[in-house]
Amino acid sequence: MAWFRNLIQLSSSTARQSSPSSSFLKLGLSAASPFTPFSPFTTHTTEPPTKYAGLPPTKPDEKPRIVVLGSGWAGCRLLKDIDTNIYDVVCVSPRNHMVFTPLLASTCVGTLEFRSVAEPIGRIQPAISREPNSYFFLSNCTAVDADKHVVHCQTVTDGVQTLDPWNFEIAYDKLVIAAGSQALTFGIKGVEEHAIFLREVHNAQDIRRKLLLNLMLSDVPGVTEEEKMRLLHCVVVGGGPTGVEFSGELSDFIMRDVHQRYAHVKDYIHVTLIEANEILSSFDDRLRRYATKQLVKSGVRLVRGIVKDVEPKKIILSDGTDVPYGLLVWSTGVGPSSFVQKMDFPKSPGGRIGVDQWLRIPTAQDVFAIGDCCGFLESTKNPVLPALAQVAERQGKYLAKRLNKIGESGRGHANAGKEIEDLGDPFVYKHLGSMATVGRYKALVDLRQSKAAKGVSMAGFVSWFIWRSAYLTRVISWRNRFYVAINWFTTFIFGRDISRI
Repeated sequence: MAWFRNLIQLSSSTARQSSPSSSFLKLGLSAASPFTPFSPFTTHTTEPPTKYAGLPPTKPDEKPRIVVLGSGWAGCRLLKDIDTNIYDVVCVSPRNHMVFTPLLASTCVGTLEFRSVAEPIGRIQPAISREPNSYFFLSNCTAVDADKHVVHCQTVTDGVQTLDPWNFEIAYDKLVIAAGSQALTFGIKGVEEHAIFLREVHNAQDIRRKLLLNLMLSDVPGVTEEEKMRLLHCVVVGGGPTGVEFSGELSDFIMRDVHQRYAHVKDYIHVTLIEANEILSSFDDRLRRYATKQLVKSGVRLVRGIVKDVEPKKIILSDGTDVPYGLLVWSTGVGPSSFVQKMDFPKSPGGRIGVDQWLRIPTAQDVFAIGDCCGFLESTKNPVLPALAQVAERQGKYLAKRLNKIGESGRGHANAGKEIEDLGDPFVYKHLGSMATVGRYKALVDLRQSKAAKGVSMAGFVSWFIWRSAYLTRVISWRNRFYVAINWFTTFIFGRDISRI
């Protein structure tokens, strides 16, 4: 059926080119008409391109346009649930996929392949690939003009051999800011330069390459004992779920694979987890003690301390202790990104974009914010929600339902009036619980809504089975569920792949 798929793609491409409003890359526009439609027959012009283009405002007889900034949990859930019979959708993001972050740590050591945790945006919302006025733009949003209903964007390019980035504008009817967050460094010198953050697929790839490189270099003749100890010392800063899960995966990799395949250096490789307070502070005390016991049993050294400085080959703690490292993974929580910080919108406690109970930005018409980039304003008297995937996903699902209702009522276009009558019940978050693996077929499951509430909390092999089953069902597509299941099976039978690609 390959010929049939090619025919469909050719038909979609022809339809896209034949629609005047569907083409947006206007190379060679005049300053007086920045939104002149692009024609595929006028690209061979002798005039130098201005590299300034955009999508014009929608007309009353066209579908309203929703612009989504971001491709994380919140933005992708909204894209998945939005009714494309009502809206045209445009997604702007520096990556063209969503990352299933709970399983990202497993890719660092080869338990899972990288593609198993990445879902393309075009699969999450097929309209972006086939509808003439819906798009995905590999770009960063640089500014939002809420008065003019326009977002300013700049393309993302890679390397010195690619095109120079250029700017363009997108007019929107409804804007959803789902720009996520960034890793917290607390202003500690050297973190940005020398540590690796575990937030994106390319971070996991960097960790894997660095880990395997250090393993191979440590086995080369001429390496001193001291240097070998440093190269094979893996330091994780941050005792939250991400730091603990990565430490557990790494210790399991060392015990099951490194000891067999790197016999000459197996006694040199160690993992140290540094945390200023208690690890897994959101979990039950009993579960924290269990996690501590399992990590120590698997060879992870737990250090309570505060990092003062990060140098190329060592970190310095506040008590003056030097900790040499070959691999440094930083996982100390998240905070508002620089893009969010510079936006001229009211802020919630902690510096995130302030929203009301319906996830609207009160000072901007037709603008909403969801996910890690937003928080309730103090005036709402709602608690600050944690920066969790389940919060972001729930907000995306809620807002998609509300926007669909607004569109059905014929008020989807810009400045169609206040939407509070259409939004219905405000957003209410109920915590479904937390899970974390600590390696070696052990995990923690805490299904209580809060630390003080009653509910199910357990640890051990059964919890590990629940953890794997739950995440397997939560992976977005059946394709990726198949990948994950096959990866787990092959890892169990043959061990992890140690190729440095």
